[in-house]
Amino acid sequence: MTGDSAGPLADREWRIIREEARDGPMQMALDEIAAETAAAGGPRTVRVYRWEPSTLSLGYGQDPETVDWDHCAREGVSVTRRQTGGGGIYHDVDGDVSYSIVAPKSELPGDLMDAYHLLCEPILDAFDRLGVDADYVSEPVPEIWKPACYLRELHPAHDVVAAGRKISGNAQYRRRESVVQHGSLTYAVRAAEHLDVFAGHDVDPERFRERVVGVEELADVSRAEMVSTVEEALGAWADADEGGWTDDELERARERAAEKYADDEWVRRRPDDRS
Repeated sequence: MTGDSAGPLADREWRIIREEARDGPMQMALDEIAAETAAAGGPRTVRVYRWEPSTLSLGYGQDPETVDWDHCAREGVSVTRRQTGGGGIYHDVDGDVSYSIVAPKSELPGDLMDAYHLLCEPILDAFDRLGVDADYVSEPVPEIWKPACYLRELHPAHDVVAAGRKISGNAQYRRRESVVQHGSLTYAVRAAEHLDVFAGHDVDPERFRERVVGVEELADVSRAEMVSTVEEALGAWADADEGGWTDDELERARERAAEKYADDEWVRRRPDDRS
C-alpha cells in the first residue's frame, strides 16, 4: 500500500480497523484501549467509526448544564464524555464520519501544532480524494457559542474548513506512553438536531449552517463512498495492514465503557469535579 500518500510513520506496524457502528461509550473506550495496545508494543491503529445511536460527546471539562438532558433522553441520543477537551459534538448516526489515529508518544512530534499537522495529513488527503477543497482555517474565527465544538473559535491548529465553513474538528489527548487523535468529519449537516441537544443558547439552525458545511453539499458522493475514501487515505498514510480488535481488547473496552464512559459520575461531572 506504500505510495505517494504514505506518511513518515509508514515503516511501523499499523492496523486499519474499518468502520464499525457502536455506541458512544464503547467508541471512546476503544480509543483508550488502542492507546494501551500501542504503548505495550502492539500495533498502532487507524480506524473509522460510526456512532450508533446518535451521540453527544462532551468535552473533557464541559459543564453538564449545557446539555438538554430531557431532549436527549426523549430522542434517544446517547451522551458520553471524551478524554479530549473542547466543546460538545452531536455525532449523527448518518451525518458524521469519525476516525482515530493512535500511536506511541515517542514517535510523534512533541510540539502540539506539529503533531496535529502530521496526524491530519490523511484527513486532508481524504478530502482531496473526495474532490473537496479543504484546509486548516487560515486565521482564528470568533466563537458563536463556546459549549458547542462546531461553534467555538476556529483555530488554525486543528480546525478544517471548506467553502469557508467548518467541516472537521480534530482533537488529541496524550497518555504517558501514547497519543490518541480523533476527529469528526461532517458528511451531512443536521443543524436542528445538533443544536437541540444543547441548553442555554439562542443559536438558530440557519446560523449553524453558516458556520458548518458537509461533504454532501460539496461533492457528489454517498456516505458509504466517503467512509471508504477516509479508510483508503488513513490506510495509505500508515501503510496499514487489515486488522481488527482482539477478544481481550473488546473485553477490556466493554469493561472500560461500563465503568467510565457510560457512567453518570463520569458523564455528568461538573468542571470543578475533574481529577
